[in-house]
Amino acid sequence: MINIKFPDGTIKKFEKGITPLQIAQGISEGLARNVLSAGVNGKVQDATIPLEEDADLVLYTWKDKEGKATYWHSSAHLMAEALEELYPGIKFGIGPDIENGFYYDVDFGDYEFTKDDLKKVEKKMIELAKQKQSYTRTEVSKKDALDYFTKKGDEYKIELIQDLEDGEITFYKTGNFTDLCRGPHLPDTKPIKAVKLLNIAGAYWRGDENRKMMTRIYGITFPQKKELKEYLDMLE
Repeated sequence: MINIKFPDGTIKKFEKGITPLQIAQGISEGLARNVLSAGVNGKVQDATIPLEEDADLVLYTWKDKEGKATYWHSSAHLMAEALEELYPGIKFGIGPDIENGFYYDVDFGDYEFTKDDLKKVEKKMIELAKQKQSYTRTEVSKKDALDYFTKKGDEYKIELIQDLEDGEITFYKTGNFTDLCRGPHLPDTKPIKAVKLLNIAGAYWRGDENRKMMTRIYGITFPQKKELKEYLDMLE
């Protein structure tokens, strides 16, 4: 058994290997539906990673900044999955969450991606989100990571992997899309209900004006359409 300490100071015993999401389910199904990620000893991680030792635990939801950050990071991956399905052969730079939403830097090759393409990508994102695709985390060796992206032909990911140490590399898979990523991510895509891709801009790879100019796509997502409408009204 392991001891799990909650924010109110309560300590409860659980079987070793239980996940934060399973702990949430034991409290209430309503809470479990709203858990986006977990704080374990001060570190934000997937709510689906097993707990192997005593820990301080915080369950993050949309109300928490950590929950929103996880939600928007996962939304960036969902957008990348949609883009890859719509534009096969494209290559990806980085796709982080930001203060309000997320972005992803993309190399479209010879295709000229414009604002006219955004609606199509939004529609595909909603379609994929409804499939309740899991965000599956896998630890990979540096060699296997390099092999994967070499076969895929994505020189941007290869460059990022070369800067990492063996033993600290993880992939996340959603649907048919696999990305190099530290996480954390949502348990699945179901909470992503409302999508708006806001803008596109040029962005040099790794901020270096001597490198490739990529297309940066900005977006924001919400658990409810009402929240998206309120956000867009605020921007006007």
